[in-house]
Amino acid sequence: MDPRVLGAVSMPVFQSSTFEYTGEIGYNSIRYIRLNNTPNHIVLNRKLSEIENAEAAMVTSSGMAAITTSLLTILSKGDHLLAQNSLYGGTFDFITKDLSQYGIEYDLIDGDSPDSWESMLKPNTKAVYVESITNPLMQVCDLKSVVRFAKDKKIISLIDNTFTSPVNFKPLDIGFDLSLHSCTKYLNGHNDIVAGAVCGKAEMIEKISHKLGHLGGTLDPHTCFLLQRGMKTLALRMRYQNESALEIAEFLRKRKEIETVNYPGLTSNKYYKRASELFSGFGGMISFEIKGGEPSAEKFIKKLTLPIYAPSLGGVETLIIIPSKTSHAGLSESEKKAQGISSGLIRLSVGIENTRDLIEDIDQALSRL
Repeated sequence: MDPRVLGAVSMPVFQSSTFEYTGEIGYNSIRYIRLNNTPNHIVLNRKLSEIENAEAAMVTSSGMAAITTSLLTILSKGDHLLAQNSLYGGTFDFITKDLSQYGIEYDLIDGDSPDSWESMLKPNTKAVYVESITNPLMQVCDLKSVVRFAKDKKIISLIDNTFTSPVNFKPLDIGFDLSLHSCTKYLNGHNDIVAGAVCGKAEMIEKISHKLGHLGGTLDPHTCFLLQRGMKTLALRMRYQNESALEIAEFLRKRKEIETVNYPGLTSNKYYKRASELFSGFGGMISFEIKGGEPSAEKFIKKLTLPIYAPSLGGVETLIIIPSKTSHAGLSESEKKAQGISSGLIRLSVGIENTRDLIEDIDQALSRL
């Protein structure tokens, strides 16, 4: 389908739940919003598949809809999943608390220790799940080893590519089976929608799409329109956020008030070499700890004027949170400790404001601690 409908430069919103039957064969071919196949879905799915170098792609109503639907398509009762031990809180909760209700087992793997993975492999292991850059400690798993391991053991490899975006990294190019996104973040980039996406081989995407039709996590046409519009500036935004975040991370690293800075673009970072080999940019996400723990973290955030104290990330506005109270609030204290998420850890999502303005604001807030 040509996206220039009747010559329109922007794709129109097809605000119709139902479409005239024209001889489609099979239930999933009938045009209907819930089946993810209206004109807005088709054009957006093609755009997503192109930027991820995938055979096919599909959008969902949220990043979690993309993750849960993919896992529930691949895994069945009696199956086993290997998952990275440091993941976004919602994903971690689903894997560790919900999958057992479906009779699915899991084990957590250390992304830095490929030699330990085989000992956790079982005859019923069906998939391995990781993140390109972890939330919120910005770790970079040995992704090439994940792909080799999955192919050698004939299991499906899934990666949440939200933090890097396809501008910085295309997981399918190095052999991952599925690349998933919370499109709420960088792909849309404006903090005004919730959406998700799955990209990969056409046969696998078709199966996940059928499951999505049953679970109902479909994206509405107007949100498809907003996501497609946001993606037009993805490369421009991402390149600026890469540069700005690196400059801010360098600034934070030199401050006496800061204990640790987690950003893979720093040459001093544990993951710098690996990230440099994998990514064309290091993203706009930074996490760091201020001396004094949670009280100092709260005091620092309250003295800022530009960053907004709000969850989510990847948008044009700079956002700042304490993950233990927001994105990872659902984890128990022991789970937070195991992942290295302290009560004073701060996560900064760098937007597109002037970098110097952001640094000056951070500087004045640190100086007033």
